[in-house]
Amino acid sequence: MKSGITGKVIIITGASSGIGEATALLLAERGAKLVLAARRPRPLAALADRLAAAGGEVLYAATDVAKRADMEALVQLAQERFGRLDVLVSNAGIAPISPLDELRVEDWESMIDVNVKGLLYGIAAALPVFRRQQRGHFVNVLSTAGISIVPTMAVYAGTKNAARAITEGLRQEAGPHLRVTGISPGFVQTNLADSMSNAQVQARIQAQMGAIAIPPASIARAIAFAIEQPDTVDVNELVVRPTAQI
Repeated sequence: MKSGITGKVIIITGASSGIGEATALLLAERGAKLVLAARRPRPLAALADRLAAAGGEVLYAATDVAKRADMEALVQLAQERFGRLDVLVSNAGIAPISPLDELRVEDWESMIDVNVKGLLYGIAAALPVFRRQQRGHFVNVLSTAGISIVPTMAVYAGTKNAARAITEGLRQEAGPHLRVTGISPGFVQTNLADSMSNAQVQARIQAQMGAIAIPPASIARAIAFAIEQPDTVDVNELVVRPTAQI
């Protein structure tokens, strides 16, 4: 029996590690045709080679989601090579969190550029394609940081709440042919803490990850669940967190 994922053309941003890499591995295993995107070309190429060696159909492109032209080129690549685009998984995100008193304004701007504007640039590139096809699926990776606000995460949570509002607004505007899913991971074993500028905050987050974080494959399975549903079924929101996380 074929999976509801088999043959689908799927873009994954932030695909070089963590949730993006785990999602690529799982979707390739289930027969998807993948277009992988991330800023770091070397690990991206290594992942693409690994998937191709296992028989997967995969392309990749070094992509900065904070640049609209990069996202337009990525969607164009999928169409040129595979003839269409079925799913855009907007997973790229950064979290250089710190107390507001430190006034790390450049970090704030970077989070807005990647977590909010990057999401919007993906929508701007893919939405016209989905409208023409009269089918398509946006899967936006959010965060439980936008559900439970805690110190040091004000700006990061703000960007994820903005992404959540955009996702819900898109769902309401999508109409009968498009699907929109928001996935909110809790603590996951990723390298997200590497982007954190404050050493104390970084150490605290890494300790929490080490103590309770779940593997990226847990989020990949949630993404796959949403994608594999019939076209008439829209899984709108999934929250996936460790059992130990408050």
